[in-house]
Amino acid sequence: MRILFSLALLCLALQQPVTAQTTPYASAPESSYIINDTLLINTRDGAQVSALLVRKKGVQKPLPTILIFTIYARVADIRKAQEAADRGYAGVVAYTRGKRNSPETNVAPYEYDGRDAYDVIDWIAHQSWSNQQVGMYGGSYSGFAQWAATKQLHPALKTIVPSASVAPGLDAPMMNNVIMTFPFSWTYYVSNNKWLDTADYNSRHWNDLLWQWYQEGSSYRSLDSLANRPNNRIFRSWLAHPTYDTYWQNMIPYREEFAHINIPVLTTTGYFDGGQVGATYYFREHLRYVPNAQHYLLIGPYGHFGCQGYPDSVFNNYRIDPSANIPIHEIIYQWFDHIFFGKDKPAILRNQVNYQVMGTNQWKHAASWNTTSNDTLTLYLSKTATNGQPTLSSSRPQQPAYIRQVVDMADRRTVNSYYYINSILYDSLPDNHGIVFKSAPLSAPLELTGCFMGKLSATISKRDIDFSVVLFEQTAKGQYIYLTYFMGRASYAQDHRVRHLLTPGNKTTIPFSNSYMTSRQLQTGSRIVAIVNINKSPFEQINYGTGKDVSSETIRDAGTPLVIKWHNDSFLQLPVWR
Repeated sequence: MRILFSLALLCLALQQPVTAQTTPYASAPESSYIINDTLLINTRDGAQVSALLVRKKGVQKPLPTILIFTIYARVADIRKAQEAADRGYAGVVAYTRGKRNSPETNVAPYEYDGRDAYDVIDWIAHQSWSNQQVGMYGGSYSGFAQWAATKQLHPALKTIVPSASVAPGLDAPMMNNVIMTFPFSWTYYVSNNKWLDTADYNSRHWNDLLWQWYQEGSSYRSLDSLANRPNNRIFRSWLAHPTYDTYWQNMIPYREEFAHINIPVLTTTGYFDGGQVGATYYFREHLRYVPNAQHYLLIGPYGHFGCQGYPDSVFNNYRIDPSANIPIHEIIYQWFDHIFFGKDKPAILRNQVNYQVMGTNQWKHAASWNTTSNDTLTLYLSKTATNGQPTLSSSRPQQPAYIRQVVDMADRRTVNSYYYINSILYDSLPDNHGIVFKSAPLSAPLELTGCFMGKLSATISKRDIDFSVVLFEQTAKGQYIYLTYFMGRASYAQDHRVRHLLTPGNKTTIPFSNSYMTSRQLQTGSRIVAIVNINKSPFEQINYGTGKDVSSETIRDAGTPLVIKWHNDSFLQLPVWR
């Protein structure tokens, strides 16, 4: 329970902004700036967006503008605008409508930011101090806001640098159609007042609430009532859209809308960044529709905050390679100087995909997402046991077999969880009641780089499951190193826009692919470890398998225990470089 509690706190932090301390920057004396921190910018539909502007005194010529658009209203934001001014730009920070000085009464995360950011850029372009060139940067929600701003691309927007970018509907508040519980408290954090309700957000009562909900077995939809804060408009809007429908599609570029994004982009993220799935989604979709786009990806062994500014030398008990400890914030401004002032491109951006291979102290640079690996390692989930342990076999099974797993969805004495990112190194695997598969020891080092995928072949006794697959390296000395994971809902495996329920008792194939990218040199003698599991924890919805709206299911829908047969023609595909 304590391990899960510490992880819950991490998950609650995933959408928080980078704090001022993340950027070790000391601005010039206040007297050297022209500051307007009470701006109200009119939007085309009659709303008003709050913004602040900082310019350096004595500068007469029009300048390019660095814009941050965010929902996180903080007094310290002015330092970010001052830094932009010190570096030769005008600095603007603008906020989601309803935040800071905005007179709007309802905060609606994600819904208006793209259009409002366009209107802010248009306002900037019409100011006498502006040279009609704008660049945007920022992480998490601010990363999302940049992509939202490109849905209708303003001519003055010349580049974006999104970090750890949220992709609403795809990685938050739901991941592969499974709604996670950590965004629930976040809705109050950003909407309780015009700033941020930090005291409430950091309170222990949210963790207690999730455990209470888990133990009582009430519906996920009742969470706001259980918290004695009923009728949470944001929360209920999300629950009304469990598929990736037009509600979510309208927030960010979708499919062919990426084709008109013809500006340079630098994306930064990390292997342990909770926003990585969103960041890499935007990267892949942009290149899918604009194959020759000037879009660079910078990724390494970073968490949600480190990939936005300055990485931790030790992240979740894992010491990163020295070569990975780079000043990402400085690289972002080098990028701006390259775009706006014609200076050299940051040296680390040697190719389109720039990634640090953990365990080698080296960076690699690939011409495309697909060329980070040159081979695929296929491993089957085999019932054949080694020392009583199911195996990951490189040989296709000759005879049909299966491993049986039983999960009582009504049993609250146990927790089945896919979460491991509160730590990277483990002396032993946490007991999460999943099925553990291990490969034979590697006969030579093997570089694992990319997003793993697979097809699970299963017969289940109910109409749906939420499942996870987590990968580790087990070293020759027995230590476990967390690598990556996938979590999703089986009924959306074919299409995250349409639910296709499973037929109880029928063998079915469940493909998955939207996992987290990693890059690590696995050592000789190491084993690849996969844990396959069914979700049952306080940290995401509980899918009881009835086929009804999962948000409305309760413990009364659990019925008889879920029985799964994991067939041995199930396989994982790992991208590798040989």
